[in-house]
Amino acid sequence: MTEPLFPQPTGTMGRPYRRYEAHEKVNGTATYASDVRLAGTAHAYLLASKIGRGRIEAFDLTAALAVPGVVDILTHETVGGQIRQTPSLYTGGYAADSVRPLGSADVAYWGQPVALVVADSYEAAREAAQKIDVAYAVAEAASSFDSGGAEHSELEQHALRVGDFDGAFAAAPFKIDAHYSTPVQHHNAMELFATQCVWDGDRLTVYEPGQYLNNIKYGLAEQLGIDPERIRVVNAYVGGAFGAKGFLTQRTALVALAARRVGRPVKLVATREQGFFLSAYRAETRHHVQLAADQEGRLLAHRHEGWELTSRADLLAFGGNGMTVRLYACPNIESRVNVARVDRSTPGFMRGPAEVPYAFALETALDELAYAAGLDPVELRRINDTDVEPVGGLPYTSRSLMQCFDAAGAAFGWPDRTAEPGSMRDGDWRVGWGCAAAFYPAYAASSSARVRLHADGRVHVASGGHELGQGMYTMMAQVAAERLGVPMDRVSVSLGDTDLPPAIVAGGSSSTTSVAPAIMAACDAIRRRLGLDEGSQGDVVAAMVASGTGMVEEYAETRAHGEAPDTMRRLHRGQAAPSGGIHLEDRVQFALGAQFVEVRIHARTREIRVPRAVGAFAAGRIINPRTAHGQLVGGMIWGISSALMEHTDIDPRNAGYINANLADYLLPVNADIGTVQAIMVPEVDDLVSPAGVKGVGEIGTVGTAAAISNAVHHAIGKRLRDLPLRIEHILEDI
Repeated sequence: MTEPLFPQPTGTMGRPYRRYEAHEKVNGTATYASDVRLAGTAHAYLLASKIGRGRIEAFDLTAALAVPGVVDILTHETVGGQIRQTPSLYTGGYAADSVRPLGSADVAYWGQPVALVVADSYEAAREAAQKIDVAYAVAEAASSFDSGGAEHSELEQHALRVGDFDGAFAAAPFKIDAHYSTPVQHHNAMELFATQCVWDGDRLTVYEPGQYLNNIKYGLAEQLGIDPERIRVVNAYVGGAFGAKGFLTQRTALVALAARRVGRPVKLVATREQGFFLSAYRAETRHHVQLAADQEGRLLAHRHEGWELTSRADLLAFGGNGMTVRLYACPNIESRVNVARVDRSTPGFMRGPAEVPYAFALETALDELAYAAGLDPVELRRINDTDVEPVGGLPYTSRSLMQCFDAAGAAFGWPDRTAEPGSMRDGDWRVGWGCAAAFYPAYAASSSARVRLHADGRVHVASGGHELGQGMYTMMAQVAAERLGVPMDRVSVSLGDTDLPPAIVAGGSSSTTSVAPAIMAACDAIRRRLGLDEGSQGDVVAAMVASGTGMVEEYAETRAHGEAPDTMRRLHRGQAAPSGGIHLEDRVQFALGAQFVEVRIHARTREIRVPRAVGAFAAGRIINPRTAHGQLVGGMIWGISSALMEHTDIDPRNAGYINANLADYLLPVNADIGTVQAIMVPEVDDLVSPAGVKGVGEIGTVGTAAAISNAVHHAIGKRLRDLPLRIEHILEDI
């Protein structure tokens, strides 16, 4: 018999049911936003700016309007102030973008939409857009940290100081002082950014892939100046997201306005290249890490200074230093974050937004410290393990970091490693083994759900969450089935619709942690109505029959620990944010893990390969090990991609993206990925949420790049501190 593709349930794990929507996705009947067929649809095409900064002086639309089938062309001259500005993501709207769609002649970044063409066909709209002549007054654009026009500042809210760092660092016997960097990286989900809008009188329906549909609803209502109750946003499936589709972009209000102007449905599917400018990306970061330890390897001093890039118009910085300095015991800490404002679109959320770059810096520096102190990298972490974070002295709700290192290390074969760099070889291949910690803040949020039980045993569960591929349908059905004691195949699920009970953003690994408690509460309310107490295992169907009731329905709202009393009101308006991680007054909440990788570097070609990776993760209760395993393995693969391949190249002349396509933006294919093993370490944590869940969506990709960098050093003895790690960085070092 072959081994299963996913771990079998142990400890607190639930059953590995197959995906609820698997059949629809495999046979092609799953309906994504661009698949919805609307009668009389017109097609839209965006024209993007080809300058990095400046002003539009004039349009010549003559040739574009002459294209057969063109219905309308929107520019700032025709739209002007019709689209209002929205404040921010958690007040219903953009993540941080204050540039109004077609709001003025000003151009803030390369790729900014400057016109929208509407035509009877996609081909006509595209042809017309390409025939629009735009005259620009061009200004010099700052593209990166080192550009002359970049505006630099320190963010006081991310500054930390505990003890005497300078004194402890100066006196310590072992110390590391190094700089690290990570590049610009872009989302490239299979599903392109699509929007369809149709008006029925004064009511608007929007079909758009999103991670927080209520946020789109209320932000769009504010942009258009209409009652939010006149807007419905629908999306049953999202073809990949992890931050890119978490908020409004420049396109949604434009498509809605175009549909109202032409009096028919309008459909926009942005091109792959436009996706690089239209939505979020991971901004480049720089780091200065200083670590010091005593003779036994105990940390004495820890300083982490970060630099993040943001747009000229808006400030968006993640400040992952607040997590890195809390990960290990240390009495003397100093940390700060700086930003550089440049002429680019505002960055945003990308899987592990702060954790991926900041973990790369910290976990690589820790490996360097282990070598300086003559310690095994795993043992250095064991020496500095802690149940109390060192900044505020708050307890972890649970902490299984070393259990993860032990489980992953045993599966990987870490005890067989020889410590000396360059000591492990296999013919022409130089072999290196590296490890790093994975961490992600455990967030939970207020959410709501509705559960309906029929007398024949059918159950329907509904919540306005989102299926990004993470298994939301499956989780919702499984929680209801287990709580009510009915077979899984008797449960149906509705999600992805603003007409449903509101749920939190499908981000921050918080969906299951937040929505599962609401479903559980609704199921418990049904049991109580049927006279079955919470500890009872009584048959709900039998109780329904005995009651003579044909159907029972309950709606439930649950509020997460640490959230304000008005959170539910804010949730209904698409304005709520998850809480947890390091932002609670009485504790810290983290999912933790350990990453181990083997790197092979060819002595002649300098080719870098990762033939195997093993990760172990503790994330509380795992409701479905099949879907969780897919999330973790997928995250590890993304981590390999992030470490070795992904890098968006920027043109310094105009701050444009040179490789905004899948031919030049490197992503791994099957041949690039070897054996990837994800181990789920049993962990009980009922403090994060009543479901006992911490979330697995993002932790799998955190720490992978550092483990690979550390393995490269072990293979050839050279430290690579700048991502991505590529052949040209080691040409002279074997």
